[in-house]
Amino acid sequence: MPTMRYVLMNGSSHIFFVEMPETHAYQLSALNLRLHKEIDKLTADHVPQLPYAVAECDNVELHDSSIRIVSGLDYINELERDFAAVKESAYPLIALLTEIRALQAQLEQWYEDEEL
Repeated sequence: MPTMRYVLMNGSSHIFFVEMPETHAYQLSALNLRLHKEIDKLTADHVPQLPYAVAECDNVELHDSSIRIVSGLDYINELERDFAAVKESAYPLIALLTEIRALQAQLEQWYEDEEL
């Protein structure tokens, strides 16, 4: 059984956990910080709402049914779709998409390797 870590995300109206392979959790946290650093530079009308990564932990025992745990790959896939839909003309959005897609590819490979 692989070791997982959980990244606590604080959205505008809710918190949730993203379950990541232990070896990749720090990459999600770093990507989140980078996206927050750059998101204000986007000039598009529609910019995705981006939660803040506020903590990482090894175990989660939920006591509130309104808080959910999201698969890391599902979260990254949604993030990629959201940013790919942005119609940006002034900022090189491709750089952010490249970073998102790099982590997406790593997670896809990790899950594929785990299934074997």
